[in-house]
Amino acid sequence: MTWVKICGMTNLEDALLAVEAGADAVGFVFYEKSPRCVTVETVREIVARLPESVEKVGVFVGGSPEGLGEIMRQCPLTIAQIYPREPLALTDEFFRNFSFRVISAISTGAIGDDQMSGFYASNEVRDQIVAALFDSGNSERPGGTGEAFDWEMTGDLTDLTNRIGLKVIVAGGLTPANVARAIRILRPWGVDVVSGVEASPGKKDPEKVRAFVKAVRKMDRKAS
Repeated sequence: MTWVKICGMTNLEDALLAVEAGADAVGFVFYEKSPRCVTVETVREIVARLPESVEKVGVFVGGSPEGLGEIMRQCPLTIAQIYPREPLALTDEFFRNFSFRVISAISTGAIGDDQMSGFYASNEVRDQIVAALFDSGNSERPGGTGEAFDWEMTGDLTDLTNRIGLKVIVAGGLTPANVARAIRILRPWGVDVVSGVEASPGKKDPEKVRAFVKAVRKMDRKAS
């Protein structure tokens, strides 16, 4: 089954809605420039009310490894989704210092530049990397654009993920109306949605959340 993450949670009501709809994970953004940025205190209160079976993902853009690790522990969260930016790089040293699992996030507009360095970890620490997430951003705006990247670049993504040996999560501009097409073209391990299921930034639309998960599961049944 396709792994589904509903991201940009800012309140308990929306997080419980995502769980009820059948999402596998909920995400919390700790990026100050995002309109969905949340505090440690808010996330801690929400996480305490969620089932253990649901992954709780913290989303980070750069920052210090120590600060990121402290947030992960305080909330507590189960996965860190990281857009590497100096001084934060997903090196072997990073993984040896932190035991939590990681989603390596990359903005498709940055493929080929120095930001790709975050993907090259050795086999020794590979088990800590859940997947590589491809988002429709760039160096200035890593994600949360609400726009889809060019899904026809499948060949480029396939070559890259084969080289790094990771599963793929697709994000950026996904909606209940287009997620089935994205899955059909890209065949990802997982999908990640934010604005495509919102009523306004930081507030989810219940019908859109349910419709998104329903569309993914419909594609899962077709593929089985």
